[in-house]
Amino acid sequence: MKNIIVLSLIVIVSLPLSSCTSKKPAETVEKPKNIILLIGDGMGVTQVYAGLTANRGSLNLEKCNHVGFSKTYSASDYITDSGAGGTALSTGVKTYNGAIGVNKDTISQKTILEYAEDYGLATGLISTSAITHATPASFIAHQASRNNYEAIAADFLNTDIDVFIGGGKNHFDAREDGRMLTDELKAKGYRVYFNLDSVTGGNNEKLCILTAAEHNPPQPERGDMLSKATVMALQKLSDNKKGFFIMIEGSQIDWGGHANHTEYITSEMIDFDKAIGKALDFAEKDGNTLVIITADHETGGMAITGGNFKEGRVEAGYVTTNHSGVMVPVFSYGPGAENFTGIFENTDIFNNMMKELGFDK
Repeated sequence: MKNIIVLSLIVIVSLPLSSCTSKKPAETVEKPKNIILLIGDGMGVTQVYAGLTANRGSLNLEKCNHVGFSKTYSASDYITDSGAGGTALSTGVKTYNGAIGVNKDTISQKTILEYAEDYGLATGLISTSAITHATPASFIAHQASRNNYEAIAADFLNTDIDVFIGGGKNHFDAREDGRMLTDELKAKGYRVYFNLDSVTGGNNEKLCILTAAEHNPPQPERGDMLSKATVMALQKLSDNKKGFFIMIEGSQIDWGGHANHTEYITSEMIDFDKAIGKALDFAEKDGNTLVIITADHETGGMAITGGNFKEGRVEAGYVTTNHSGVMVPVFSYGPGAENFTGIFENTDIFNNMMKELGFDK
């Protein structure tokens, strides 16, 4: 009698398993036309949950139906910086800390944004820091050091990026070499603005919007700059029938981590999530857009020690004022999202984006 019971259990268990593996998600039969990559600088799992708690129990991020983790170490260090972390995401190459778009031998590596340009896609970059800061710079520039801000700004002239929005005006116009890069951008057909509210003109023109002399201020001083810039850029880039690639960075989650400042982290996390919401709304309506949300590293070694959803209260402790070496989450939504699950190298995000867009190296 015992043997019969055991056999029955085996049959019951095996049937659902076989039926689960016989069907693939609908997303696997499609390839995306567009990719929106959102990077929460310094955003680990704890920062996500702190933001969720401070937002009284919900985030737009929860709409993502696939989740993975990436390993963030660099070629030079167990704990990466944003230069090496951003370059791994943008080029698929592990490099030394401080590098921007180059490998460990300082040889330039082609970025996903540059591949997108070659294939005729529209391209964009948005950041709440200076647009010349390490993470956005690693998608468009090729420099031996992240501190070469003026050289990074000049690298924008070597591309045909359609829209870029962020701080860093001084790196374009208050330069040691006397160049006025905004004038050079205008000569290339860009409309140049210094705040989002002043933007006018048709969608056929490329946009450079430098929103601060250096970095943008923290929340709430800068208001809804990030989500507003996201909507503006997506509207412009979507006019390209071949598709687009854009990277959108919530930079200052990282700065809150460096400061071990919980309220700074949660306000930046919620602000970043608002931009995520705009991206997910676009992707849901469009149907041909892959959204990927991840981080270059975690900052602060943050741990939640208490909290309350109803009050939006978060209590936290920290083990460092620098980056930590933990894996960071990868959330994805849309066609191809199932290929960003599991545990993988941060360089695989680049490799998978290339595959999804059908690009050859």
